[in-house]
Amino acid sequence: MSTRERIKMTEEERLAFLDQERTVIVTSFGPKGWPHSMPMWFVVRAGEVWMWTYRTSQKVRNLERDRRATLLVEAGETYDQLRGVMIEAEAEVIDDFDAVQDLGRELGGRYAPGAEGPEAEAALAHQAGKRVAIRFRPRRVVSWDHRKL
Repeated sequence: MSTRERIKMTEEERLAFLDQERTVIVTSFGPKGWPHSMPMWFVVRAGEVWMWTYRTSQKVRNLERDRRATLLVEAGETYDQLRGVMIEAEAEVIDDFDAVQDLGRELGGRYAPGAEGPEAEAALAHQAGKRVAIRFRPRRVVSWDHRKL
């Protein structure tokens, strides 16, 4: 068995890793063709990465022009601890208020648990009005876990 095959994560390991980690680096193509990489918070729905961002952001403009994106989540401080998931994906920008608000609520549950009630809902609705949801449909997934070596 090759080293590459030995360090590959199973689907269950990948999903557990994505559930544990907090930031995904999203790379799209900027207006002049250069990679544009940004750290984002995310959730995983049915094996797909979802995030929200401001409707007028550069990454949204990039993804509307070219749906291709590469996502990277990584962890580890030393070589023997390195692990990560890279996903080549096609992005779908979703501008439906209810869908964006639902995603915002899900993100809030992940990153700000306990922020509930009428004030939190009002803040969420205000933010959802300025944002879009982005769904990343995986086309190719690569993973590694050097702890398996």
